Amino acid sequence: MATTSPLDLDFVRSQFPGLARGWTLFDNAGGSQILKGAIDRINTFLIEKNVQIGGSYAVSQDAARALYEARTAAMHLVNAARPEEIVFGGSTTALLQNLARAMQSQLSPGDEIIVTVSDHESNIGPWDRLQERGITLKFWPLNKDTLSLDLADLAPLMSERTRMVCVTHVSNILGSINPIREIADFVHTRGAKICVDAVAYAPHRAVDVQALDVDYYVFSLYKTYGPHYALMYGRYDLLLELDTLYHYFYGKDKVPGKLEPGNPNYELAYSTCGIVDYLTALGERTGESGSTRQKIEAAFAAITAQENLLADRLLDYLRSRNDCRIVGQSVNRNGERVPTIAFRFDGREAQAICAAMDGENIAIRFGDFHSRRLAEYLDLTDHGGMLRVSMVHYNTLEEVDRFTAALDRILAAGTGLSGQ
Repeated sequence: MATTSPLDLDFVRSQFPGLARGWTLFDNAGGSQILKGAIDRINTFLIEKNVQIGGSYAVSQDAARALYEARTAAMHLVNAARPEEIVFGGSTTALLQNLARAMQSQLSPGDEIIVTVSDHESNIGPWDRLQERGITLKFWPLNKDTLSLDLADLAPLMSERTRMVCVTHVSNILGSINPIREIADFVHTRGAKICVDAVAYAPHRAVDVQALDVDYYVFSLYKTYGPHYALMYGRYDLLLELDTLYHYFYGKDKVPGKLEPGNPNYELAYSTCGIVDYLTALGERTGESGSTRQKIEAAFAAITAQENLLADRLLDYLRSRNDCRIVGQSVNRNGERVPTIAFRFDGREAQAICAAMDGENIAIRFGDFHSRRLAEYLDLTDHGGMLRVSMVHYNTLEEVDRFTAALDRILAAGTGLSGQ
């Protein structure tokens, strides 16, 4: 197995100031570290452009250009067709709640929305609440044998009243990548739309919303190397149809502003430029000299290769223990999963193991990770739920080895044994 990183990790880690604090940070699915370039963009806006857009004076015009630059950066990041297809918001949860609200005039009692049991609650709860308006909610079940979503299980759920299928690109527990283009084709052929929660995917792979042919695609910047903020891609013609969430004089044609009540947080939106700057620099270091988009794709190819090394190292260790259950695919075949890995140890309390790891200055997480319906569906809520190690490309093999050595010590000491 290869052990040489495809990335210049000294360069990579130098771009994340938070990595210098002496912690091994393996809770990146909860929130990644922020890039220095993203911080710089935030500071630049607050110092040089911190006024409301829409004014005739020069500083206001600069602020408006910065917001447009942010949308343009996000356009490149997800390969949208135009900057106006980017909607900013406080979090993925908030954006999906706003989307559900903005769709209400398009929905009638008896219309159907399908969600998956394997999603984070962010992509279930907003649609669930529409049942109060007479919308029927259906659950696409996870195949418990393969731990995958099968189109054969989706087909009987769909009808002429199905308006939307909501699905995750990657489960934040299972870590497996769902075939979104295949699902989108299936859904569109049957006359419905697709909404994808990409929170657990976007930090790890290049996003191409046009190639995926998705209608709505949402993820959090604070899990993709930025500040606590989020963005939603929506196909422009579909955004035009949505209800305005802003003032009454923001008509349906005011896209995307009508979906950003109170206006977006300008400085946090502007940080998106710093994320794209970093990815293009990373792409250039691989030898790519083409367009911004080509550099982003090259960067993520190198990121994927690094993350495959990390996932393989940890999965090899977990498979070697006869007291461990890996939740999800135990082998990373052809890079089909991201390095978000949940697991349990027989008869051990997850919280106690997590607390012991705190003492090693290694940050992991336990519980259901806000995917409670999936945890309940798989009967994984006892003993404190699951442990989860979620890595990204700035993590190192040495950190994985440090974690597994600490875990050996913690388990050998009997930490977390039921009844103790």
